[in-house]
Amino acid sequence: MAMDEQAVRDHAHGHLEALMAGNVERALEDLSKELRANPGEVMAMLPLPLTAAQVESVDKTGTGYRSILHLVGESTEIRLETRWKDRDGRPTIVEASHLTEAPSPAQEEQSSRPTDEIDVR
Repeated sequence: MAMDEQAVRDHAHGHLEALMAGNVERALEDLSKELRANPGEVMAMLPLPLTAAQVESVDKTGTGYRSILHLVGESTEIRLETRWKDRDGRPTIVEASHLTEAPSPAQEEQSSRPTDEIDVR
């Protein structure tokens, strides 16, 4: 199977489904052997357990594809930039890095509530 945008998107969705299901072993299959050599480093970036996850984008780069994954945990959410290349005939994550980190919507709601506000109308 040739690696194209749809193949990368399909593998990214499969990766997120595995993470959502807590199937770390399946999720690790999408990582390059270099990343699998130290899986704790990659897993430590993730806000596990996940409460929501989506593939935000997949874009062609010079040597592969870049995908942005939006991961929401119980207390934080992140956008993870993943770089995908063809390894042994299948899309494989060769690099992963944080883009942004923000409080989860539930925490945001709690912290944005005024503590001592007087309503004057």
